[in-house]
Amino acid sequence: MGRLTPGGMSLKELLAQHTAPAAEALVQQEEDGAVRCLACGHRCRILSGREGVCRVRFNRDGELRVPWGYVAGLAVDPIEKKPFHHALPGQEALSFGMLGCNLHCPFCQNWDTSQTLRDSRSIARPSFIEPERIAQLALENGCPVLCSTYNEPLISADWAVAALKLVQPSGLLGAFVSNGHATPEALAFLRPYVKLLNIDLKAFREETYHRLGGVLAHVTDTIRRAKEMDFWVEVVTLVVPGMNDSDEELREIASFVAGVSPDIPWHISAFHPMYKMTNPPRTPVETIERAYALGKQAGLKFVYPGNVAGAVGELENTLCPECGRTLIERRGFFVSRNTMDSDRCPDCGTVIPGVWEAAGPTESSGEGHPRPAQP
Repeated sequence: MGRLTPGGMSLKELLAQHTAPAAEALVQQEEDGAVRCLACGHRCRILSGREGVCRVRFNRDGELRVPWGYVAGLAVDPIEKKPFHHALPGQEALSFGMLGCNLHCPFCQNWDTSQTLRDSRSIARPSFIEPERIAQLALENGCPVLCSTYNEPLISADWAVAALKLVQPSGLLGAFVSNGHATPEALAFLRPYVKLLNIDLKAFREETYHRLGGVLAHVTDTIRRAKEMDFWVEVVTLVVPGMNDSDEELREIASFVAGVSPDIPWHISAFHPMYKMTNPPRTPVETIERAYALGKQAGLKFVYPGNVAGAVGELENTLCPECGRTLIERRGFFVSRNTMDSDRCPDCGTVIPGVWEAAGPTESSGEGHPRPAQP
């Protein structure tokens, strides 16, 4: 039965009670009562009574059932925490997530929610809520962005879109923070409601992705396709000592991103021991600085160190790629100064790629830290 909830049923049984039919765009009926899930790159063929790789999308009597009606995480986050550095700097995003993932990374920073159905040590539990309340909370908290994040949002894209649809008439932007293991069908389903897309490019070796439960080509294809579809794309790489921190691999990642577009911001985030990966040390600042230099050498205009607040000097800032003026000053998730003239450098007039406000805040609207949002 697994772990029991306070009501006496297993978490898996509880979640199965909080589901809905999959969006038509994300399922394909097959022979013998099987369904093909199109939400992520695994494209699981699921027989009746079975579940997909993510363990939260399952076949009930020939119908694909998907997560619905709950959150496992709900908070008001700085937009910089997602991370987005070229989208409404200094603003906040109402962030929500569910349970489960289509990968099983041993260094996952949100493993308590993403791996809850795989790992008995997780104590994450759902809080039941309707999409109308999520939309209401975004408006009540004055958040210009509603973001599906924390666990892998592709596996609950149906639920995310239900909430994102409701805030669209109020002008809020939809955002996804994803491992990028998507399908063309999923991106097409999301695009009308999602503008901001942060994609985690974890490595540039197929064998590494195989160990994590994914396929490198699915992620690189998603990055290319998302850019072509006019999502605003930012890419993040957690730099893990001994896994992806060689000059060769970091250069290949940077060159790939620059080949898609040199305007894509690349976030290079420092690893710290987490979950099942406790042996590698925290990523040295010197490694992050080396990755920054390799990114710039590859032709990327915007490279941002992460998880090293205050340790890399001006490298956290946004600089004009033409005249070098400091446009946005940051320390971690906090914006201390924003001198952008709408979408331009005030000195040379260069248009800076991103999603900007005509008159955005000159500094972070909060303290640069997450704060709870009660269901």
